[in-house]
Amino acid sequence: MSKATRTDPRPSAPHGADSHDLIRVLGARENNLKDVSIEIPKRRLTVFTGVSGSGKSSLVFNTIAAESQRLINETYSSFVQGFMPTLARPEVDVLEGLTTAIIVDQQRMGADPRSTVGTATDANAMLRILFSRLGKPHIGPPSAYAFNVPSVSASGAITVERGAKKAVKATFNRTGGMCPRCEGRGAVSDIDLTQLYDDSKSLNEGAITIPGYGSDGWNMRLYKESGFVDPDKPIRKYTKRELHDFLHHEPTRMKIAGINMTYEGLVPRIQKSMLSKDKEAMQPHIRAFVDRAVTFAACPECEGTRLSEGARSSKIKRISIADACAMQISDLAEWVRGLDEPSVAPLLAALQQTLDSFVEIGLGYLALDRPAGTLSGGEAQRVKMIRHLGSSLTDVTYVFDEPTAGLHPHDIQRMNDLLLRLRDKGNTVLVVEHKPETIVIADHVVDLGPGAGTGGGSVCFEGTVEELRKGGTVTGRHFDDRAKVKETPRERTGTLQIRGASANNLRDVDVDIPLGVLAVVTGVAGSGKSSLVHGSIPADEGVVSVDQAPIRGSRRSNPATYTGLLDPIRKAFAKANDVKPALFSANSEGACPTCNGAGVIYTDLAMMAGVATTCEDCEGKRFDASVLDYHLGGRDISEVLAMSVDEAVEFFSAGEAHTPAAQRILARLADVGLGYLTLGQPLTTLSGGERQRLKLATHMADKGGVYVLDEPTTGLHLADVEQLLGLLDRLVDSGKSVIVVEHHQAVMAHADWIIDLGPGAGHDGGRLVFEGTPADLVAARSTLTGEHLAAYVGA
Repeated sequence: MSKATRTDPRPSAPHGADSHDLIRVLGARENNLKDVSIEIPKRRLTVFTGVSGSGKSSLVFNTIAAESQRLINETYSSFVQGFMPTLARPEVDVLEGLTTAIIVDQQRMGADPRSTVGTATDANAMLRILFSRLGKPHIGPPSAYAFNVPSVSASGAITVERGAKKAVKATFNRTGGMCPRCEGRGAVSDIDLTQLYDDSKSLNEGAITIPGYGSDGWNMRLYKESGFVDPDKPIRKYTKRELHDFLHHEPTRMKIAGINMTYEGLVPRIQKSMLSKDKEAMQPHIRAFVDRAVTFAACPECEGTRLSEGARSSKIKRISIADACAMQISDLAEWVRGLDEPSVAPLLAALQQTLDSFVEIGLGYLALDRPAGTLSGGEAQRVKMIRHLGSSLTDVTYVFDEPTAGLHPHDIQRMNDLLLRLRDKGNTVLVVEHKPETIVIADHVVDLGPGAGTGGGSVCFEGTVEELRKGGTVTGRHFDDRAKVKETPRERTGTLQIRGASANNLRDVDVDIPLGVLAVVTGVAGSGKSSLVHGSIPADEGVVSVDQAPIRGSRRSNPATYTGLLDPIRKAFAKANDVKPALFSANSEGACPTCNGAGVIYTDLAMMAGVATTCEDCEGKRFDASVLDYHLGGRDISEVLAMSVDEAVEFFSAGEAHTPAAQRILARLADVGLGYLTLGQPLTTLSGGERQRLKLATHMADKGGVYVLDEPTTGLHLADVEQLLGLLDRLVDSGKSVIVVEHHQAVMAHADWIIDLGPGAGHDGGRLVFEGTPADLVAARSTLTGEHLAAYVGA
């Protein structure tokens, strides 16, 4: 054979492009990271573990994912970048080998009432197309089935120029599916007028009882001086016309006291100024007024479906789009599977795949019309994951934050399979996780620590799971820890009776929750645990509920302000120096005038990334220089706020700084394992686990006799779970009753009494499948929980 026709392959040198198989991080210093350098293999599953506050999120989210996001933003034009959030470069020397990062975190999804599980995925969009093609009667395009598209009709002259010709179209119509009464919200609000004013008084006598409508304010002057109503006449004596002008008058420009203002009726004014805002973000006294004055009820016109009459009348096999969205997703998947229509076969296949993904990921119990804002953190994370499962993207980096949060041991295996599927498509998967059941599937493990806060921030171990087990790190030592089932559980001191509980998917559940003991409510995700505990236990003065709702706080909030610790500290400083307590607040008189007590100056550079620089005048201490001349126990206020909780316990226990009120709050913070936190650390820098324990510490001072905790092990390392169990024991031993909604087997094994709901999720759940001691549950092995707990304790 001649050289020209030779076909045998020659051994070739590896291609240069294939050598980039590592993400290299050199000198990472974000938050508490101590010059961390690390190499992460690409196209593999890497799990980051370590105690709470060891620096996992700082490395994965605040360094690797943040820099990837920043570099992607820089590829857009400067015009587009001007509309995007400004991202500063993370504190790191070198980052090499980054790929596009997709963050799948546990941030709650938007609380907009029109955002649902269906709109957050592609499911609603595909259903709308399906009904526009197959629905009988045919009412219009896909938008006719959309509850966030209003119907519009307009008439007028529209001139279209085509060369020398002019054509005039006189009408325009768009058919939307929005219910005109509730505007696609599914609920209507009604205002209780008796909460707005006292009709026995006149305006001059202070008839309006709304916060912010004091007798001398501009709000009150607007109504008194408008000329529409008599300010000296009691409201009950108004004529029909006067009452309409007072309550419902349309906006009208007018001059009052020489100033141009807009007068409108009290009801629309309140709706715009208060009711259109997020209730949770309101000041407490305004939120209390809104709770009193406004009642929400299902819209009578659309019966809560959010859809217009036309959209509800069009059906496929006697099912309307409203019925389809209200179905449990597992049932909807079966219904779609039964549709055989060749004209829309590709659409049906795509819809089927999306709905099957919900079932596969353990969310088959949800319905597409479920408001997105009501999902738990774990549910929201899994809904976001569905978007990526069918994605054609490869060679991207997926970043997960505790994907097992809120999952029963039975569901964790399914989550593991999905993570491995993402990896096997050629993606890099980075997971921050504490559960051994997920750590065990990792190709590579990075253990951070050795401690938390300033005691953490270093890489203690890198390698395989087997090497981790043999390693001497905290995670390695606790990896195979197993809690033992109590031989002699505590005796109950009373009973909390729940009869006929039927919230959400509960099926007339009758259960007696024992008091004076540690009771654990468990069951697969969606079995009705939260519905039973939060929906049936009356939230009276004796019940302290610590749920998973996020802490609302700005970057000015810190553990000292959140727990109320700053009040006794300020008073102690004021008493020792004979000055006002307000001087020792960075949000009040003592604030540095240059940075207004923030400690940093935020500079917005318009089209470029904004910059936060330490204030030069106060050097980040947040206080005016004159305030730092006042001392307590030899320390100024900024030095006290820079202390850790453990240091502060010692400082406030003796000598001039002896402050019993501060000691009590600090002892509770140390009790929940937050001894390493700095008193002045901004709340925005705390991890999810730290925030929940901060809440728990705050509530421990409450007078309640019953504590209800919702998955307190979220974000806790194996070693920290032990400390949490000790804390729960101390609460029970002090005479409290503790009810915990939990999936963690260590907490189940440690319980005195277990209530297991199931057997499945959604309409397959909502029943009581077991109640008794953990030992009885293990012995019976009659439920999914029993089987997993028996395997966990090695029975």
